[in-house]
Amino acid sequence: MEGLKVSDADLVLRVPPSKSSRASQAILRELSSHLFQFSEIFDGVLLAYDVDIVDQNAKIIQVIQPSSGVRLKAKLLLFSPKPNMSLEGRVVKLTPESIHVIVLGFASAVIIDEDIREEFEFRTKHGKEVFRSKAHSRHVIKVGTVIRFLVKRCFHLFILHTLFLVSLPMSGWECPRI
Repeated sequence: MEGLKVSDADLVLRVPPSKSSRASQAILRELSSHLFQFSEIFDGVLLAYDVDIVDQNAKIIQVIQPSSGVRLKAKLLLFSPKPNMSLEGRVVKLTPESIHVIVLGFASAVIIDEDIREEFEFRTKHGKEVFRSKAHSRHVIKVGTVIRFLVKRCFHLFILHTLFLVSLPMSGWECPRI
């Protein structure tokens, strides 16, 4: 799946004087506070990290409040979808106007009716909503289906909201379950 990248980062993390005796704990706490939130610093959503402290000796940083900086190297797993990237997600809700998808278990996505291929029609079958292909009767999108789609645009608010396209031929297929 596109949108995932591993990034090597050289960081200097500020540690307040009260946490200087437990710098490693303060570092892990600070990095953990960025998990599953969009960060402009990382240009994406931090999903995981592996950190190595380069220098245990903290250097004093000249800022308004006194603090010390600890240099570290980190490998960061980032989720940063861009337009025209191919992603996969699980359908959680269907309406005649939209398909709602969860990507990687935390990012919500909405596919609106103008971006759904013409061959799909909304139907209610046995009390359950589905999008059914007119060309292939077994090609059905329902709640729980894993689908592939393209990113149209992203909004990085408190959580990641994305609009997607299912209008291209390679999108909308059910992906193999893992």
